[in-house]
Amino acid sequence: MKLKTAALVAGAALALAPLPLWAQTAEAPVNNAFIFNTLLFLIGGFLVFWMAAGFAMLEAGLVRSKNVAMQLTKNIVLFAIAAVMYWLVGYNLMYPGDGWTIPGLIGAFSTTSIKGDIAADASYAVGSDFFFQLMFCATTASIVSGTLAERIKLWPFLAFTVMLTGVFYPIGASWQWGGGWLSEAGFSDFAGSTLVHAAGGFAALTGALILGPRLGKFGKDGHVTAMPGNNLALATLGTFVLWLGWFGFNGASQLALGTEADANAVAIIFANTNMAAASGALGALALTQVIYRRIDLTMVLNGALAGLVAITAGPLDPTLFGALWIGATGGLIAVVVVPLLDRLRIDDVVGAIPVHLVAGFWGTMAVPFYTEGTSFGTQLLGFAAVGGFMIVASGLMWTFLKVTIGLRPSAEDEVLGLDKAELGIEAYGHSR
Repeated sequence: MKLKTAALVAGAALALAPLPLWAQTAEAPVNNAFIFNTLLFLIGGFLVFWMAAGFAMLEAGLVRSKNVAMQLTKNIVLFAIAAVMYWLVGYNLMYPGDGWTIPGLIGAFSTTSIKGDIAADASYAVGSDFFFQLMFCATTASIVSGTLAERIKLWPFLAFTVMLTGVFYPIGASWQWGGGWLSEAGFSDFAGSTLVHAAGGFAALTGALILGPRLGKFGKDGHVTAMPGNNLALATLGTFVLWLGWFGFNGASQLALGTEADANAVAIIFANTNMAAASGALGALALTQVIYRRIDLTMVLNGALAGLVAITAGPLDPTLFGALWIGATGGLIAVVVVPLLDRLRIDDVVGAIPVHLVAGFWGTMAVPFYTEGTSFGTQLLGFAAVGGFMIVASGLMWTFLKVTIGLRPSAEDEVLGLDKAELGIEAYGHSR
């Protein structure tokens, strides 16, 4: 009798218990797509945030030890600046909705709010999108940091970062991702081979031309002096961290995880991203063996990164074989362009211009091989438009800074090292 009574009580309790969170009711259906899409943005965002550590480690390894603390300082502060500037003006410049200042060209100049009621048809939390997109903005500035290492003062670099993250990058990206004129023209850039990587590469190239090379890098007779980095272990760690972060960079750019089709697409993007990185490393390894008769680790590292940049414009549509040859071509580009820059007397300390600008161009132009509705002409138009805008905007800003507060430290400070000269500290307790 007691057992029967207990069973009745337990059954009644279960019947009266609240329905689980995922149960669908007529009064308050749970928006599972909203939850999963938001989760994708958040996970992708903190993976891309980890790329900030990757850039810091890569640059710290590829500069001379007397400039390591400066590179680390630049990398953490540029991210902090990006976080503030993207909230202050960048996000609404990039995603103006119906609030364009100049339709299709310049978005809205206003700060961002991530609060408010959740609309019944909302597909993700606004805060998650803001968080995710901010990481792309910061990545653009990190690209510039490496190219101009060892011969730019801290404050002019940070001043440039304010404009790059708050105004320049958001305007260029709005032309495609914000519904601007490039998206209407049919340009396609899934996760930013042009809008992020080449944009940062153009800003870096413009800065390198205006700033000039490091002291002693190029001789009058055309001789190029090698200035090897101080720690290839750090550089290798940085590359692996960037490789990891790229899964969030490309995968979360699917922008949805609420259906089986979206989940399948994210899986394909992850696999293609990894394949492109692997083949980029292998392509660079093979070509350095052929050209130099030995393996160059720094070229292999940059080959992997160039493969990642190359697949970023279209990581969903290619087959695994497609990702392989697109990434491998990116790796070959990195090896070929590095000495070409030396012949042009352009000093790029970490190889960011070959990796992000030139491989970004290749990745953008490779999209029509696999993505329907795209064309080589439209892809070239988009790349040229973003590149032209970044060259003009960056050139004006770099020139302004040069004639006002100055870009370069004194020759004595550059020889001493920026760690001691500007920061008064040393990363390792000694310099060479």
